[in-house]
Amino acid sequence: MTVENSCGAVVYTRQNGEIRYLLIQNLEGIYGFPKGHMEPNETERETALREIKEETGLTVALLPGFRTTDEHPLPNKPDTLKRIVYFLAFYENQTPVFQKEELLSAKLYAYEDAMQRFQFESSRRILDEAHEHLIRIQTKKHTRQG
Repeated sequence: MTVENSCGAVVYTRQNGEIRYLLIQNLEGIYGFPKGHMEPNETERETALREIKEETGLTVALLPGFRTTDEHPLPNKPDTLKRIVYFLAFYENQTPVFQKEELLSAKLYAYEDAMQRFQFESSRRILDEAHEHLIRIQTKKHTRQG
């Protein structure tokens, strides 16, 4: 079995103190996260940063401590498995400018709104894991400050 490796991230920012997740919509209308193929000699993190920049125009910071994967067979390529590594990425004071050749949109959504847009359960799982990670980080930060 052949494995195609891609990397990307659950990208978020804050608006009025609230977490907003950046979802991209591909040309087929499927919602997901910015991601793309690894280039030779690239690390997973380098791939994620490059793909986010290419697809959304954003310069992001990858948060430590979060990494999750998704795997699925590629329907148009027999005996090929697609493996995607996702990180958690933050940005501020930028406006997404999406790659019109590859995407229909790149928009910010609240957690609940984002969950309703996904066509695949794996996307919901990934966002849920990222959201839980952010909540844990915030809780630890407030506990230390208190």
